[in-house]
Amino acid sequence: MAGSDLGAYNIEDLRLKAKNRLPRGIFEYVDRGAEDEIALRHNTAVYRSLKIKNRVLMDVSERTTATEIFGQKITMPFGISPTASAGLVCEGGEVGLARAAARMGVPCTAATSSLTPMEDIYEAGNGNIWFQLYMWTDMDLTARFVERVKATGFETMLVTVDGPVSSNREYNYRNGFAMPLRYSPRLIAQVLANPGWCLRVLAPQYLKRGPFRKVNNPPELASKLTQVDVETAYTKPSAQNWDHIKRIRDMWPGNLLVKGLHSWEDAVIAADNGLQGVVLSNHGGRYLDSAPAPLELVPEVRAAVGDRIKIIIDSGPRRGSDIVKALAVGADMVMSGRPTLYGSAVAGEAGSYRALEIFQTEMDRVMAQIGINNVEELGPQIFWNPPDWVPKANASN
Repeated sequence: MAGSDLGAYNIEDLRLKAKNRLPRGIFEYVDRGAEDEIALRHNTAVYRSLKIKNRVLMDVSERTTATEIFGQKITMPFGISPTASAGLVCEGGEVGLARAAARMGVPCTAATSSLTPMEDIYEAGNGNIWFQLYMWTDMDLTARFVERVKATGFETMLVTVDGPVSSNREYNYRNGFAMPLRYSPRLIAQVLANPGWCLRVLAPQYLKRGPFRKVNNPPELASKLTQVDVETAYTKPSAQNWDHIKRIRDMWPGNLLVKGLHSWEDAVIAADNGLQGVVLSNHGGRYLDSAPAPLELVPEVRAAVGDRIKIIIDSGPRRGSDIVKALAVGADMVMSGRPTLYGSAVAGEAGSYRALEIFQTEMDRVMAQIGINNVEELGPQIFWNPPDWVPKANASN
């Protein structure tokens, strides 16, 4: 749309603009991965390695990117992943993300660790909001928290299960960055070097809400979650197991998914326990380095679970063509968190919407170029010379 492109014509444009607007420690917390960042780079490289063929003289005048997930119509098979840092890149960032998603007509996922109350995020998203849950060591406390999520109105919940211990993000140590936010000398220097962020984000936060804090944490934990090592002990329970998921399944009436899987074996267990879906994810390359890209995992997971559950993938998409490729190998939907965070850092709600608009416009354009009218037509027939892990196209295609 003329006048609303913000001078950003792809997700990388938004990323570079965000980098200029954020203190280094905060930008790298959003942007980077774990250890040697092998998984982070590989996530994007796998998408780029797949080549797709154009088809000509195909009537694509009636094409649409629209589909549905869990009975809900959405503008495209894409959703915003849960992130705990939207409030750090933009004042009231989580609310802006929810509004942008509602305007585009796609799901947005509120995070347990968000800096805005879940009720405010849900209201801003006009009900089109999912919720992401971390299980605490105290399962009774988790159960009471799930009741709060249910009472708010959420109908779809993702339980993140790939963090039994904290990850190794060495750049955070070098930047003096930690969550909850601690103003180390190095971070203070970075903040002072970016007065624009101080005026746009830091000052309004303190005037309206006080220090940055994870406001959704129950009161029983709030006083204890003031140090990184203490927080990890409460929020990264290494003893978590499928029995905990079964307990949540018994109390949660809506759609329940687990997020952070890498294996078809775990997806089968999820299906056997009555879950509605899985989110194949390596946490954007932020946890287990050298993890496979979720895109590579889709075919083997689909072969194992069939159509019993929905398969959603997150980690790595940066183009509308990436969404097309993911669906063509068997995914039902794609999610990502960083692109809309970049947009949020650039222009709040408008920037987040611009990221979604880029994805949708690019997806529509690619579908036209390859002769596809709707997402149901997407399959491995679109690929040229695909690697062995991609399913074979039917001869009729």
